[in-house]
Amino acid sequence: MRSLLLAFATSLALALPAAAQDAAPPVPVATVQTGLAAVIAQNAGAIAKPSRQTIAPVIAALGQAGAGAPDFLQAWADKKLGARKSDGAIFRVTKSADGYALADPATGADLGTAAKAEIAEIKPNAGVRGLIASALIQFQLSDPDPKTRLAALTALARDGAAEHLAPLAASIETEADPAIKAQKERLLGLLTIRFGATPEARVAAIEGFGADLGLDFRAALNPILATSRKVFNEAPSGNVALTLTPGKPGFSEAEAYDLLVTEGLAPKRLSSADLRAALESHIENNAVGGVPVTELADPGKREAAYAALEAAGKVPAGATDAEVSAAVAQTRFADIYAEPDPTVTDAAKAALDAVSLKVSAMQGADLTLDALSLASIYFLAAIGLAITFGVMRVINMAHGEFITMGAYTGYVVQQFISDYTISILVALPLAFAVTFAAGVAMERLVIRHLARRPLETLLATFGISIALQQLFKNIFGTQARPLTAPEWLDGAWVLNDIVSISYIRIAIFALALTFLGLFLVVMKRTRLGLEVRAVTQNPSMAASMGINPDRINMLTFGLGSGIAGIAGVAIGLFAKVTSELGADYIVQSFMTVVVGGVGNIWGTLAGASLVGGLQKGIEALNPSNTLAAQTYMILFIIIFIQFRPRGIIALKGRAAGD
Repeated sequence: MRSLLLAFATSLALALPAAAQDAAPPVPVATVQTGLAAVIAQNAGAIAKPSRQTIAPVIAALGQAGAGAPDFLQAWADKKLGARKSDGAIFRVTKSADGYALADPATGADLGTAAKAEIAEIKPNAGVRGLIASALIQFQLSDPDPKTRLAALTALARDGAAEHLAPLAASIETEADPAIKAQKERLLGLLTIRFGATPEARVAAIEGFGADLGLDFRAALNPILATSRKVFNEAPSGNVALTLTPGKPGFSEAEAYDLLVTEGLAPKRLSSADLRAALESHIENNAVGGVPVTELADPGKREAAYAALEAAGKVPAGATDAEVSAAVAQTRFADIYAEPDPTVTDAAKAALDAVSLKVSAMQGADLTLDALSLASIYFLAAIGLAITFGVMRVINMAHGEFITMGAYTGYVVQQFISDYTISILVALPLAFAVTFAAGVAMERLVIRHLARRPLETLLATFGISIALQQLFKNIFGTQARPLTAPEWLDGAWVLNDIVSISYIRIAIFALALTFLGLFLVVMKRTRLGLEVRAVTQNPSMAASMGINPDRINMLTFGLGSGIAGIAGVAIGLFAKVTSELGADYIVQSFMTVVVGGVGNIWGTLAGASLVGGLQKGIEALNPSNTLAAQTYMILFIIIFIQFRPRGIIALKGRAAGD
């Protein structure tokens, strides 16, 4: 008997695995319910059907559940979780050909597959995903990948909250990258200003920034000082920013009463038209509300009649002028800070005042840099004109087209040389050569035949200007052509959030100084410079000393034109290269030369500084209308010339009387 029972038990044991395989039981769930697995199991229903209003405690519990929590939260946010319909168990799911591949939600271990009908995908909405993202930040702040840590800081800066203060502070202690650590410390200060646990901590954070010019610091202070206008029956309460008196500047009686209407504390004001219409529609027996029609010419009687109609319920409630004044007089008004603690608002106001003072100084410095940059451009454009105008007394209206010619030369060079640095180095001397040759040709063919005939010279050069513009259009078309700066000229030198200047403008400033130095060397240290100065001072005496004025005029005109070509390459790096490029600078170039003083390089420099500074100053006062700024600048220069016709630095010697 015993042997029979043993054989039966043995056969039963051998048959059970096969029976289990044939039955295909449901996919098992993790049996060890500790840590993350336990939190998931306990909150499976909330995870499967999350709501932003109720899910926050569950997400917080998951975030503190230990190893595996970041991966589970990320899978939840990425909509890679599913719930088994039969028992509500949570899995990580991946779509497969015959359903879903399942994995343990806590460990990620493979748990087999399930049919599509057995699993309901969990798809949290945007609000829930936002809460999950906030919970993930505490893990991302200490992630080994610096890019992940920086991304977490960017997310915190955009949407930080009080619960992020502790994990952010904890991550600072273990941060090895100095740059990222500095960003974390700054962000911790900014979040403390907004969400610090105590007023003392928030004040200390504000004072820790001092007069920092960062936009993020000012953005953190501004909400603290935000105010709302409130109505009080007695003395204003709360953190009062300003007590308002109706009728005083900045707060009229009408604004005060409108506030009462908005708060639902008073009826709408009764307009004269509404009053008249209401009285006319309620005339009975030659009276309105008991007031005879003959007496309604009196404003007081009209208001009394309307009050009677209002009391009888015949017209809607409406406030007369007297009632408006009475209601306003009985009410108190004040601007109340949104921040309830006055110590915090006082600290924020003091910090913002200090920052505003520094911002004003930095804006002045930025304006000065802009003015110097513009002055260097005008100087570079006008220096060639100053040479020809100063030596030959020729008003060259085609000077702007030589600037355009230089810019197009740079464009053509870049079509053959792809390296932008080399192309610019080639374009500068080539632009000088091309425009020098064009200037010499123009002087030989036209200018020298019109000597001492300024009106004919002006008209001739103006005609040449129009012809050159049309020639440029025929060759290059009417579309703007790119003249690309090298990569090392991209970007800007940034001192802070306010003061910055592009590297291209810095390069033009350096180029202008370089040409100033070269011009001084040529004029003071070379024979050509000596001869040019001699012809400028007294052409007849220079000719008697063996100098050929005709040759000097030719070289001078070519030199001025060549410098204009180099200016064109520089200007084309930041301006659109079109056939009208030079026309945009010809007026400013003439103003620079005339205001500075004809025939004097230092005068040209002074004129460029005055014109550039004046234009930027006027634009700062009227930034929305640059055309008006140029108009005011021209009017100022006209007035200036009336008092100083020879310019800032007048020419001395015999030529001064010419």
